[in-house]
Amino acid sequence: MKKTLFLGLLALAASPAFRVQAQQTFPLYTGTIPDSKPSQVQETSLTLANGGVRVSNVVQPNLTAFLPPAGTANGTAVIICPGGGYTRLSIDHEGYDVAKQLNEMGITAFVLKYRLPNDQTQPDKSIAPLLDAQQALRLVRRQAAKYNLNPERIGLMGFSAGGHLAAWAGTQFARPVGEKAGPESVRPAFLVLLYPVISFSDTLKHGGSRDNLLGKNPTPAQIRQYSNELQVTAQTPPTFLVHAQDDKTVPVNNSIVFYQACLRHGVSAELHLYPKGGHGFGLNNKTTKDVWTDRLRNWLDANGWLSK
Repeated sequence: MKKTLFLGLLALAASPAFRVQAQQTFPLYTGTIPDSKPSQVQETSLTLANGGVRVSNVVQPNLTAFLPPAGTANGTAVIICPGGGYTRLSIDHEGYDVAKQLNEMGITAFVLKYRLPNDQTQPDKSIAPLLDAQQALRLVRRQAAKYNLNPERIGLMGFSAGGHLAAWAGTQFARPVGEKAGPESVRPAFLVLLYPVISFSDTLKHGGSRDNLLGKNPTPAQIRQYSNELQVTAQTPPTFLVHAQDDKTVPVNNSIVFYQACLRHGVSAELHLYPKGGHGFGLNNKTTKDVWTDRLRNWLDANGWLSK
């Protein structure tokens, strides 16, 4: 009996699904962090009753790498931006859990713990998240050889306010923010946007995200600049969007107007709308048997990002 159990465990350990490689966390910056100032603010982490983890007051941004089982990596990477209204990060179900799912597709995933807008820690809170997203793209490209990645196949995924950040990075890469930007491109190869905050217009905005990033009284010019549907060009990366029609937090029209902007500019885009699901469902929209990650796998495969 013991011998049979031992052999069974050996067989399980040898299976590809069991060979999950250890995660590696590393800082986004060496030395001084751009757009930062000394403060007494400290990062906090809250574990909810359901086991969810919420991170706030990020001072030291970093990336956590999730590597596919040995021999399955296809050279594509995705940097994941969790949501949380630019006030916290839902870093588990919109970060770590998603990274593990991408690993099953052979994708190397990086969860971005980006700085949230904060006047106490940042001279200009309106650019801090984008600085971190652009630095993450540079850093992953810089380390492409280490992770056996194709530097031209590094995409950006975002949920809710993280979707705003991903779309922001995907539409304004031609003008990198900050000084000493570095030579690497900050254009994502593709975008994956889940119930994203797209527009800061009065009719479509998620008020908390806009207030946290721009303050209570943004100028019309700021509202336009940070409304990503107005920044789409022919160079915007191919985009995959998912949203629920009954989302009461971020109106579904956020995804629709971005999709329409992609159509107007000839950008390849795929939009999946569910009648129900609300906001923040992460990997699992419990109102449907359809699994959006299956649709994502098909889209990635059709575009050649799952081939080795």
